[in-house]
Amino acid sequence: MWKDILQFGKDLILLTRETQQNKADIKKGEDKTVALEREVNDLREDFNKLVHLVHQLSFDIERVSNREEAERKNLALQLENEMLKFERRLPQGKDLEK
Repeated sequence: MWKDILQFGKDLILLTRETQQNKADIKKGEDKTVALEREVNDLREDFNKLVHLVHQLSFDIERVSNREEAERKNLALQLENEMLKFERRLPQGKDLEK
């Protein structure tokens, strides 16, 4: 009987220690979870900033492309105007025969 009571006491002490260890492990796990949640939120925020930056760069590239296209058209028109001015200065084919 005393042997059973002694064994019960040992088991109770062992279970108490294990329970305390489990509580400590759970607390560490909760702390890690909170830290990981913070990291995920930080990564999400960084990702959103990156997406915004990519959108901004895309907009800037499109704007530059449009500006370059307009500039090319403008240069083509200027070249055409200069060619037309130059053609007006040349004598006509009938004048060359005389």
